[in-house]
Amino acid sequence: MGVKDENSDKTLDLFLKIGLDERTARNTIANNKVTANLTAVIHEVATKYPANAILHRPKLLEYVVSYKIKSPAQLEAAFSFLSNVASENFKQIDFEEACGVGVEVSVEEITQTVNEIFKEKKAVILEQRYRYNVGELLGSVRDKHRWADAKIAKQLVDAKMYQLLGERTAADDVKPSKKKEKKEKPAKVENKVAEVTPAPPSEEELNPFSIFPVPEDNIKVHTEVFFSNGSVLGCCNTREMLDKHLRVTGGRVFTRFPPEPNGYLHIGHAKAMFVDFGLAKERGGCCYLRYDDTNPEAEKKEYINHIEEIVQWMGWEPFKITYTSDYFQELYDLAVELIRRGHAYVDHQTPEEIKEYREKKMNSPWRDRPIAESLKLFDDMKSGLIEEGKATLRMKQDMQSDNVNMYDLIAYRIKARDKWCIYPSYDYAHCIVDSLENITHSLCTLEFETRRASYYWLLHVLGLYQPYVWEYSRLNVTNTVMSKRKLNYIVTNKYVDGWDDPRLMTLAGLRRRGVTSTAINAFVRGIGITRSDCSMIRLDRLEYHIREELNKTASRVLVVLHPLKVVITNLEAGSVMDLDAKKWPDAKKDDKSAFYKVPFSNVVYIERSDFRMKDSKDYYGLAPGKSVLLRYAFPIKCTDVILADDKETVLEIRAEYDPSKENKQKGVLHWVAESSPGVDPLKVEVRLFEKLFNSENPAELDNWLADLNPDSKVVIPAAYAVSALRNAAVGNTFQFERLGYFTVDKDSTAEKLVFNRTVTLKDTYGKGGK
Repeated sequence: MGVKDENSDKTLDLFLKIGLDERTARNTIANNKVTANLTAVIHEVATKYPANAILHRPKLLEYVVSYKIKSPAQLEAAFSFLSNVASENFKQIDFEEACGVGVEVSVEEITQTVNEIFKEKKAVILEQRYRYNVGELLGSVRDKHRWADAKIAKQLVDAKMYQLLGERTAADDVKPSKKKEKKEKPAKVENKVAEVTPAPPSEEELNPFSIFPVPEDNIKVHTEVFFSNGSVLGCCNTREMLDKHLRVTGGRVFTRFPPEPNGYLHIGHAKAMFVDFGLAKERGGCCYLRYDDTNPEAEKKEYINHIEEIVQWMGWEPFKITYTSDYFQELYDLAVELIRRGHAYVDHQTPEEIKEYREKKMNSPWRDRPIAESLKLFDDMKSGLIEEGKATLRMKQDMQSDNVNMYDLIAYRIKARDKWCIYPSYDYAHCIVDSLENITHSLCTLEFETRRASYYWLLHVLGLYQPYVWEYSRLNVTNTVMSKRKLNYIVTNKYVDGWDDPRLMTLAGLRRRGVTSTAINAFVRGIGITRSDCSMIRLDRLEYHIREELNKTASRVLVVLHPLKVVITNLEAGSVMDLDAKKWPDAKKDDKSAFYKVPFSNVVYIERSDFRMKDSKDYYGLAPGKSVLLRYAFPIKCTDVILADDKETVLEIRAEYDPSKENKQKGVLHWVAESSPGVDPLKVEVRLFEKLFNSENPAELDNWLADLNPDSKVVIPAAYAVSALRNAAVGNTFQFERLGYFTVDKDSTAEKLVFNRTVTLKDTYGKGGK
């Protein structure tokens, strides 16, 4: 113990010397991982830190301590930035952008990039084997993902090299001769599958919930509340209080998902569900679905029904469904007790006066009124004897605190509804109900971090059990808005077609678009439960998980969005061949269920964008005199083109087909044919969705509505589809070959099917659907 204390003292001294305040330094030492990281960085800073920017060194170390700067690349970028600004002031946003603060690069993204690089360089790597410069490969990864974890990139590159080349041989270590030698045929490599042993993932990657303590440990001080008089409240449970809690819970984890029933859930709530329900499930515990119904003016039964439905759709099962209003009597009784203990008072200031007094850190004129008087007035408030807006109950906290959330927050307002004429505030009710429900882990987003002080202060002064509070970063996705206020505005003002518009990041909208709950959960899990605030997750990262899911589950079909008629002149009119088309790329010939029938006749339709009057080397579509292959059918060659009167618009193409299939074609097109003479193929409506906003972060714009993308929804009323789609049901998802993934919309009728594009393909053929 003596050696450990001595080392801790030395480390504390080191941290104080670099400019950390004592409180931050001691908190840092409590975390071994951060201590080790910071100590290493200090030695790095000592040798490389720019001498002309010493003024900003404490700021840099703050970022390191908070894990906002955590990689060598970020540190080098910080040195470069600070060297340029020297002793001048700089904008925080510029510094964070230059250092990649908040930029998260997932293992999936790095893996995808490594695979692409190896695909491109496969030939030369096979030739040079382990003599190939791995640094060049890592440099290519850095070019695409500057802030990617270098260790993970190196592990993935090494694993890929091993997968491609097998064991390293003695010949791989022989330096090539500088003399020109006659090229010899490469030695025969034994055909065996290499057993790839990539570096094992970290505990947190395997189990993102491993960061949370067990309920038995909730006796330690994990939060301190600093008061303006210099006193400090160390927030923790007494042994007696914790033992009582553990007897009730049986030592199990209890969490809660507490949405307000004032709107539809969005993808940010998917992360909250993953954290709350996921932790409880992983630990064999329970998660409440608790409605925070403390604002009756904004609540609707529609929202409550929607939330329960979406929670189940996302794959979560609540232990119990509760409402904050279930505890109104207990909350009221505790408010009376709070007054009796001298920690609350009835106030008559208007909202404007409260705001002004808070800004000036001034006490309310009624702050020190007698306890008996506040008790009488609070009873009058409850009985409806005081007019709405004429009184509030406020907690007597610390008006001189540095934390605005300790400025005598409102506990109750007068709102005459049914039995109760007063309603508790979120700041008052939330922590108490957490305690009453014996929540072990109260998990919320980072904007609530400054409310910790109020949360623990209230439970402490009432002598209630204190849950473990932990905050994580909000899920922000590019090219959309997540604020309920903004979402409500564009829905009620009909900028979109309701809360389940497929362009919205509401979970109802994503479901209608064809996104699966498993894809959303995989996306959320891939992001992790981080505390990196202000990070914006790119939309294409979500799309990656959607494609991964639908590629396995969506059967393939042929659909033409913008039909161009092709008449095959050497096939008899009226004759129809039934051809086999694959539902799945790896369909086996002997598996009849993996195929569907498509008619082939002398009239087929191809995508209008798959034809040009002038051919070129890099174009694989149809052109006069050129041949292409119709997928699952035959090669056709364009022999004539019928133009409109303007001599530009193509009305029809004449072609000949090759029944022998002898000549192989580079271009492969999707198509749909008439199933009988003169009868059009199945007509369907297709809706193509793009990003709702043009900017990545429209919420930051003053005129965010002007950033709405006018082309975010394009309706194609008469696309042609194969007849196999005729009986598709609402919610069924398909891959339209070469076009993307599409799902049947609820607007479909018996007369016409409507499809929503879920996500595009990574198309190597060309963008036929645009």
